[in-house]
Amino acid sequence: MNSLETGNRDQGSGIRNQEPGNSGQESETANSPTRDFRAAEPNSLPLLENLAHLVREIHLGAGIFIKSFLGLYLRDLRVLSREFLPFILRVGMQPLLFLFVFTFILPRMASGNPMAAAGVDFGTILLPGLMAVAIMFSGIAAVALPLSSEFGITREIDDRVMCPLPLWAVALEKVCFSAMQSIIAALLVIPMAYYVPAVPVRAHVANWFLFALVLVLASLLAGSLGLVIGSTVNPKQIGLVFSIIVVPITFLGCVYYPWAYLEKIRWLQFGVLFNPIVYMSEGLRAAVTPSIAHMPWWAILIALVFFTAALGRWGLKGFLGRVLS
Repeated sequence: MNSLETGNRDQGSGIRNQEPGNSGQESETANSPTRDFRAAEPNSLPLLENLAHLVREIHLGAGIFIKSFLGLYLRDLRVLSREFLPFILRVGMQPLLFLFVFTFILPRMASGNPMAAAGVDFGTILLPGLMAVAIMFSGIAAVALPLSSEFGITREIDDRVMCPLPLWAVALEKVCFSAMQSIIAALLVIPMAYYVPAVPVRAHVANWFLFALVLVLASLLAGSLGLVIGSTVNPKQIGLVFSIIVVPITFLGCVYYPWAYLEKIRWLQFGVLFNPIVYMSEGLRAAVTPSIAHMPWWAILIALVFFTAALGRWGLKGFLGRVLS
């Protein structure tokens, strides 16, 4: 019996002596890379589920981007709705006065309008140009003037850039919102040109797609130009910029005359090609009054896209520099 009990005790102690070794082996296996891989393998997602998870993340990010972008847009729209009457007066007063003076008063002071050319009434020539002027002034005023105050001492731009959007999207929202105002301003000129002139304006939109495309591109171009002015010019010099840049490019932008009528002044005809407003006026002239001589539509569209991209890139670079400074 004593020998049997002694054998059992020795066997039990042997088993107990083996337990630490086994636990060490298990911990070593648990800490080994092979053990981690095997343990994680049953819980790892298959390839299709990983792709689905990635798609969900992209969709969630796009949803946040769209909601934030629309939030900024609707905020600006809310502010505009409170000042809608001043907005209408601001964008409509200049075209109304031009039409009243040049198409209502002058024809009644003489046998005909002295500014008419080639048998075409001046009101018909002036309509696309006034639409281009309304687009340009509205686009610049909707971007450059607010930026001049937001980049001021109060730094109101910091509140806007805190939304979950990249900085370029904040600048894009300003350009898009100004484009909407420019389109409204251009469309307001049409009823004015219908009722104010003494001689009816002969306008005919033969291609509605071209009209809409030129209208959108011209509005985006005006907003991009406003972004350049608002982000690169000192806020104290905004008034000077309007005097030495905006007004000259307006008078030399084929607003009051078609580009084809400059053929007798060849150096000026080629010189104004560097003016983006020329393509806004000629594009609207090709869409609204196609009977009047104008540039080829393909050249107009290429120039509008080029100037919009160039000015947008320039304005974005200045915007990022001002925000991050």
